[in-house]
Amino acid sequence: MLRQAGPGKRSLLTEVEAKELLRKAGMPVIDTRLARTGREAVSLAREMGFPVAMKIISPDIVHKTDAGGVKLGLANAAQVEKAYHDIMSSVRQKAPQAQIEGVSVQKMARPGTELIIGMNKDEQFGPVIMFGLGGIFVEILKDVSFRLVPLTPGDAAEMVAEIKGFRLLQGFRGQEPVNISLLEDLIVKISEFIDKNPQIKELDLNPVFGYRDSLAIVDARIILEP
Repeated sequence: MLRQAGPGKRSLLTEVEAKELLRKAGMPVIDTRLARTGREAVSLAREMGFPVAMKIISPDIVHKTDAGGVKLGLANAAQVEKAYHDIMSSVRQKAPQAQIEGVSVQKMARPGTELIIGMNKDEQFGPVIMFGLGGIFVEILKDVSFRLVPLTPGDAAEMVAEIKGFRLLQGFRGQEPVNISLLEDLIVKISEFIDKNPQIKELDLNPVFGYRDSLAIVDARIILEP
């Protein structure tokens, strides 16, 4: 999949493609499947269990929310059917030239500590991994750490410990703590994944939900070298 990247040698993988690659690499990805019709979306939602989230799947749409291509917390079959048609109508109106493959369907993850893990290629140093708290923490406070690929387990531990919000990961004021050991392992796995696939230009896992006993990659984006 990384070599072909679909028709036309496109560089942006769809969410379903990106998550499947990560799943095969042993990472804790929320089960996400492609539905090409409203009926298929309902069938997948029933199989996964409500509530579910749905997002447009198109290699031409990067900012799905801006195109009206995201629906969350769908609690029954009627809502899923309506959401499918609403997404398609909105996307066709706002991005009429976009190639549409369908929608992704995934079970809503229970709330956890929002984390972000990403990778960009620096022209001088090569792949650089970034880790931080997600949500407003990364948008406003820029509370993140960086390391060069490949990472050692020690590097991953330092990345996690050096962010200003580390106390939040430990369960500050009664909040559920994040399993630090699993988090460090995930960062190392991502480093190994990138090292083995040098054609990856950018990787963005946001959010990753952290829990006491597990992690869940809720959304993923992978861009390949042109």
